[in-house]
Amino acid sequence: GATRLVLARGPSLMSANHADDVTLTGLTFDGAGLPLPERRGLIHFTDGRGVRIVDCDILASGRHGVMLEGIEGEIVGSTIVGAEDAAIFSLDARGLRLAGNIIRAAGNNGILVWRSAPGDDGTLVVDNRIEDIAARRGGSGQNGNAINVFRAGNVMVRGNRIRGAAFSGVRGNAAANLQIVGNTCTDLGEVALYAEYAFEGAVIANNIIDGAALGVVVTNFREGGRLAVVQGNVIRNLVPHRPAGTDPHDAAGVGIGVEADTAVTGNVIENAPSAGIALGWGEYLRDVTVTGNVVRSADVGIAVSVVPGAGSAVIADNLISGARRGAILGMDRRTPVTGELANDGARFAQLAISGNRVR
Repeated sequence: GATRLVLARGPSLMSANHADDVTLTGLTFDGAGLPLPERRGLIHFTDGRGVRIVDCDILASGRHGVMLEGIEGEIVGSTIVGAEDAAIFSLDARGLRLAGNIIRAAGNNGILVWRSAPGDDGTLVVDNRIEDIAARRGGSGQNGNAINVFRAGNVMVRGNRIRGAAFSGVRGNAAANLQIVGNTCTDLGEVALYAEYAFEGAVIANNIIDGAALGVVVTNFREGGRLAVVQGNVIRNLVPHRPAGTDPHDAAGVGIGVEADTAVTGNVIENAPSAGIALGWGEYLRDVTVTGNVVRSADVGIAVSVVPGAGSAVIADNLISGARRGAILGMDRRTPVTGELANDGARFAQLAISGNRVR
């Protein structure tokens, strides 16, 4: 916009507490790179309804670009560039829409949708372009994410274009009923789309992933992570290594990894250095179906845990092409412990393997 506001001093350039029906439109906010306190935004709103930030440019914040606490409203059509920490940080939203924004070159995360305690949130994160997200503070995944949803239930992440995040495109941690639908994610350092820890309910569908250490991961059954659908995703060009700061023994080069109460159907996976689809980790496997998928050019097509205590899985009607080590193998964590199971799975009573085409 024609009006440019530049930070000279203080914890924020613009802030309001208990202010309703506030609209900022067509403005440029420049933080000049001046350091801000922890959990502070260049624009900072607390406990308000009808807060709208529309067609604004928010530049060079020394902490977060926008910090919202207990807000109902929207950030639409705005550009947020060069935030030292996160571009947008929402805590305890009361009905928020983040739509059609451009976010680039954030120091630690693109969009954070968090709650102080697990509960309904319902934020919509739709049709944003998010690029070049670093992890300057390091860690094993708390930083470096284009979109991070923490404890926030019923959040929808849809139609976003995500490129170049140090860790994940979308990372849901203890986020119940999370939908990750129709996003295009490229050039990611770790898991492209992640539902982890004590979540219940996730739909990860119709996404495109090109370039990551792992494509889709639905994990942490031990901590209560369960109940998901992984459907209709195209996942390709995975790499066999994860970023510095993560456990070097963790898996990489896997298209889809799931553990409990999950249906995996209609996905296409190509070029997975470790496994196209991995089911379970040790004894943490329960009630998983894998049907109608195409896996091409993987080391192992489908890897399924068969250690004592591992639960049931159905592996049926998949097409597995060019699996170097085996189409379907039983695993003890990262180690194959069976021969080919595509036509010889009957000795494991907990597995139903049928109708798979191997070539």
